[in-house]
Amino acid sequence: MSGLPAYRWRLAPDGLATRRQLRAMGLRPGGQDVVAELQRPRRRRGPLVAYLYRVDQAKPVRPMTPARTAALDAAMRARRTCPECRTDAGYCIPRSLGMCVPCSDPLTAAA
Repeated sequence: MSGLPAYRWRLAPDGLATRRQLRAMGLRPGGQDVVAELQRPRRRRGPLVAYLYRVDQAKPVRPMTPARTAALDAAMRARRTCPECRTDAGYCIPRSLGMCVPCSDPLTAAA
């Protein structure tokens, strides 16, 4: 037991929200501590737990800066670039393959 108040799924009081709910409202927890937890029961395992934060103490989401935009663009470009043929695949390279689909397929690579 964590010592926090626990509410069942969909029965949390007004004024409390999860991180995703805060984000949908354009807010972030802003350093506040977890106030309560939300528990969703499951059949054969322990309950799923989501932490709840106070909406009135939440802060607005920080705006995206040009440097953060450039860093995210570079990271996505790196995920789309095949290490074998060095081309932009147009999609994120599957980690299971480690290269683009044409490079990983032995029939099309030999042709």
